[in-house]
Amino acid sequence: MASKGKVGIIGSGLIGRGWAMLFAASGYEVCLYDILPEQVSGALDNIKMRLQDLQKAGLLRGSLTADEQFGLISGCSDFNAACQGALHVQECVPEDLELKKKIFSQLDAVADDNMVLSSSTSCILPSKIFSGLKHVKQCIVAHPVNPPYYVPLVELIPHPETEQSIMDRTHALMKEIGQSPVSLKKEVDGFALNRIQYAIIAESWRLIQDGVMSPEDVDTVMSAGLGRRYAFMGPLEVMHLNAEGMKSYIERYGETMQRVLSTFGPIPDFSGPALKQVDTAMTSRTPSTPEALTERRRWRDARLTGLARLQSDMDSSD
Repeated sequence: MASKGKVGIIGSGLIGRGWAMLFAASGYEVCLYDILPEQVSGALDNIKMRLQDLQKAGLLRGSLTADEQFGLISGCSDFNAACQGALHVQECVPEDLELKKKIFSQLDAVADDNMVLSSSTSCILPSKIFSGLKHVKQCIVAHPVNPPYYVPLVELIPHPETEQSIMDRTHALMKEIGQSPVSLKKEVDGFALNRIQYAIIAESWRLIQDGVMSPEDVDTVMSAGLGRRYAFMGPLEVMHLNAEGMKSYIERYGETMQRVLSTFGPIPDFSGPALKQVDTAMTSRTPSTPEALTERRRWRDARLTGLARLQSDMDSSD
């Protein structure tokens, strides 16, 4: 079957595999690269199994069968071959600045003037990775949320020299493959998702560290409270609907928010007795063994997929 074009994936770990599945589900030819052939073959075996499992469960994305999608994915340990002819290359190597700079230096040497060079980094600023490259105007961060197959958000962050057409093109591509892209107008440390996530983690940690709540109850505040609200709308719309509009909410609760925020303590160091308490609580629920963690991730992924299906069904009936 004819593909929509070629996408190169650099790195065959969990994120690289997730990207490969997303692009293949939408009909793109994918070349999955890693430095060792055995890593590539292991990743392909895992992808084939996951696609078949998703099809059996009725959770496979796209209109192609699992076999058709897998047929669009190939693997290689030749860097140039993985990138040659690609319209988009997605880097998915570990969060190590020097490693990413090395990868993009290699990409810079093989890229043509039409190729989008994209990093999956979760927190390294584009200016630290891309500055000085010949094709810097074609470089962008497209940060997915783990696991990307089940959570559609993708943060798009430009380098100061990234062309707007690259932002627009990547935004359209992410929409096409079923993701939900958001665009940052400029780079900021942590991007958006991690800045918001770390604020939640920090206060959660302080509540435990200060003896206010147990780790289990802190998680319940999110899973049975805020998480239910935020599954369908963001915090700003929640504010808007919890009063007679945004201005009304600020009039009612603005002073209260400022008072409570002024009591927030310093940034935790995430160590000591609090770490031991949190670790004990988490491992009592899910032991830190590969088997237990894999089983719990499957539990999580099934619920994320069910939520996505519910959102899609409700959106189509609106």
